[in-house]
Amino acid sequence: MTQILKTILFSSITAFIAFSLIKFPDQALEASIRGLNIWWEVVFPSLLPFFITAELLISFGVVKFIGVLFEPIMRPLFNLPGVGSFGWMMGMASGYPTGAKIASRLREEQQLSQIEAERLVSFTNASSPLFIFAAISVGFFHDTKLGILLAACHYISNAIVGICMRFYGRKQDKLSKKHKGKVSLTAAFHEMHQTRLGDKRPLGEILGDSVINSVKTLVTVGGFIVLFSVLTKLFFLVGLSSIIGIFFEQLLQLFSMSPDFALPLLSGLFEITIGAQSISHVNDTLLIQAILVSFILGFNGFSVQAQVASVLAKTDIRFAPYFFARILHGVIASILTIILYKPLYLDKQAFDTNDIPVSISTSDSLWVTILNQLAEIGPMVTILSLCAALIIAYRKRTDIR
Repeated sequence: MTQILKTILFSSITAFIAFSLIKFPDQALEASIRGLNIWWEVVFPSLLPFFITAELLISFGVVKFIGVLFEPIMRPLFNLPGVGSFGWMMGMASGYPTGAKIASRLREEQQLSQIEAERLVSFTNASSPLFIFAAISVGFFHDTKLGILLAACHYISNAIVGICMRFYGRKQDKLSKKHKGKVSLTAAFHEMHQTRLGDKRPLGEILGDSVINSVKTLVTVGGFIVLFSVLTKLFFLVGLSSIIGIFFEQLLQLFSMSPDFALPLLSGLFEITIGAQSISHVNDTLLIQAILVSFILGFNGFSVQAQVASVLAKTDIRFAPYFFARILHGVIASILTIILYKPLYLDKQAFDTNDIPVSISTSDSLWVTILNQLAEIGPMVTILSLCAALIIAYRKRTDIR
């Protein structure tokens, strides 16, 4: 009976989306182009180097080297082997879904158990500094100092989530082994060397596989970005957003927030960029805006969650712990925003008014310059990378034949 209900539900939702696309073709095309532009101008060129580098570092044993050195830190804090530090650092530097990509690769390499991989995924899918400072703080709010507050709350709460998730699955994770060897550069180098020797692929094949795997993942990510951009627009056009927004209005009123944030918050739960931009346009106090933006950054949005789910689908890593951690991350980040708003934003504002804001304008222009350069060269990088991946895949297939 349950399977029949699922069949009816899934088919009904798909039919409804198809009907909406037919009814609103122009608006759907506009939303699709918007999502595609975000992907090929910024997302693809900014994430591709991190993805390829991560693949190479895992293949050459560098991640194993890092893992041995960071074992004394990662195990007590997060109940994870040292290799988890690589996913944590790369996830913070490059943004989602890098953390999920690295966790799935480490799981495939048997460097993490299932429970350990689920712990790692729960706190390594953070937003990148480029997105927080350039897109949200400068692009939407025109205030880089707000980026300091948002980034601090986002990354501190992310670490707190990791500490909380260390208790997840302790009874089930019987296969987890603590590093018993002496932590030293010699031991770390030995592990790295043995890992490299264990990979029998020639250098050219390793490079080709790294490019192809990274491009495949990013193409899937692009599909989800376009899909959720269209879905968000369709929900608004058919009136579903307004209906669901009534519930959010009541919820916001419980926390003494303006009901005008209902629709922007709902949009942010689906797609972070649209939600953050909509929140910045609501005429209310900056503190309330910062709290809601911190929440949707921590929650990741269903679009990012779908990207993570697609990356994890080929492994035995379950999605439920990651989803629970997203809610926890959003709540903790919102609370930290309230606590740190005065010391990290108001006090800094008062201090900066008495000084010449030379450094501020420099930091403002830095993030904007990076974002603008990505937008300019991003499409060319995307096209060339896709062509390179196609050539490598074609040659591999030819060699097999």
